[in-house]
Amino acid sequence: MSAYATVTDVTDRMVRELSEKEQTVVSNLLDDAAVLIDAFNVDASTDSKKIVSCRMVIRAIGDGSSEIPAGATQGTISALGYSQTWTMGTNASVGQLYLDRTDKAMLGGGSKIGSYSPVEELARTEA
Repeated sequence: MSAYATVTDVTDRMVRELSEKEQTVVSNLLDDAAVLIDAFNVDASTDSKKIVSCRMVIRAIGDGSSEIPAGATQGTISALGYSQTWTMGTNASVGQLYLDRTDKAMLGGGSKIGSYSPVEELARTEA
């Protein structure tokens, strides 16, 4: 399986420059993201898969636009006392690849609820 986005696709969406080691990590994360995306919906459009891949990787490594860690619900920064305190939310997935609600909607998942009843199948075959 190959990734749906390239390292360049990811870095073009970021504020900071990536080191050589980080570029290798991004490449590996893009491969992992492709597997997760296909497990969710292999039939999603190529453009959606590319955008979602980039979003997933940037969430995992940070885009460099904020000093606040992704997933933090509270934070404190002090100056001359050199203090930093962060409270992470209970569902914080810092450093992990995951599909958020917007990603799922882009891949065609949305909020679909469905069910299957074997009784309905029997009623159709008997009719």
